[in-house]
Amino acid sequence: MTHNPIRPWRNIERRRSRRIHVGPVPVGGGAPIAVQTMTNTDSSDVAATLAQVVAAAEAGADLVRVSVPDEAASRALKEVVAESPVPIVADIHFHYRRAIEAAEAGAACLRINPGNIGSRERVGEVIAAARAHGCAIRIGVNAGSLERHLLEKYGEPCPEAMVESALEHIRILEEHDFREYKVSVKASDVFMSVAAYQALAEATDAPLHLGITEAGAFLPGTVKSAIGLGSLLWAGIGDTIRVSLSADPVEEVRVGYEILKSLGLRHRGVNIVSCPSCARQGFDVIEVVAQLEERLAHVRTPMSLSIIGCVVNGPGEALMTDVGFTGGGAGHGMLYLAGRQSHKLSNEEMIEQIVAEVERRAAEIEAQSAVADRRGASAEPGA
Repeated sequence: MTHNPIRPWRNIERRRSRRIHVGPVPVGGGAPIAVQTMTNTDSSDVAATLAQVVAAAEAGADLVRVSVPDEAASRALKEVVAESPVPIVADIHFHYRRAIEAAEAGAACLRINPGNIGSRERVGEVIAAARAHGCAIRIGVNAGSLERHLLEKYGEPCPEAMVESALEHIRILEEHDFREYKVSVKASDVFMSVAAYQALAEATDAPLHLGITEAGAFLPGTVKSAIGLGSLLWAGIGDTIRVSLSADPVEEVRVGYEILKSLGLRHRGVNIVSCPSCARQGFDVIEVVAQLEERLAHVRTPMSLSIIGCVVNGPGEALMTDVGFTGGGAGHGMLYLAGRQSHKLSNEEMIEQIVAEVERRAAEIEAQSAVADRRGASAEPGA
């Protein structure tokens, strides 16, 4: 929604965290919550990996993680980094040398798993490489790969063990005077993940990367992620997110933005408000919404669009959206612009007209934003 003010009861007070940078992307300290995904290609295949990175970036990903399991992947990473439109996070497991090579290849961040990266000495070498090459580090604690001594202490993966693991590795980084780090404490269990993040948020001011790991296929994974990430974000916790799905990485980005949009934390593209349809519908709501999602996927400007099948709730919803259409029966409905009735529109014309109006409104918003930016720049001292 762009033409109505944000209601105060919708505001979320975010946790105060330190700000770091992953390449040019600010993380924490009140910066916009970054959306991340991960490639699933053979990392040594530069063309395939880069194609997936570009697709994710076009969908809105701020950061993309690439696994670096071997030397071939390390060599390919340099080419991927050079061509990537967004900063690359190198995913490191088991071999600390891969982390050093990734830093040398230009990765903006190194994701290391404390449970399998090796000794404190090896972690120290990784820190030195990160500092030398301007990399951030993500301490990535996972319930499925906790250190042996913590499993022996607690008997099983639990929030307390995950937080203790994170804090142990925070101490190592800070003993080396390294502060450009963020932390995650992920589990496939929603309750365990949320409890771990809540405790960690109290124990450190580090930026937190949120995720429910191994959440599953598209539908169940989306639901689990929305519950887990949504509850944490609503509480103000979280500086970056990744929705982990057994699906195309682009879908992870789309779901991530939908979660953020639903909480008013980030806005990108068209937010379609639509009814589930019923016998009162004046047109095929489900089919029309599906077509509009596809036709409007290219619009990045934050906007709202209501598509309601009948006049029970349609006019009320249209009052609160930039563009709206309400079914009226007899093969036509009413088009609303900026919350006001515009004109009747036949069902046959509706999709083309709605697309045209959304694109027109998006262009107006972008033009207004550009003017405001120019005025702001000219008002700066010394301008």
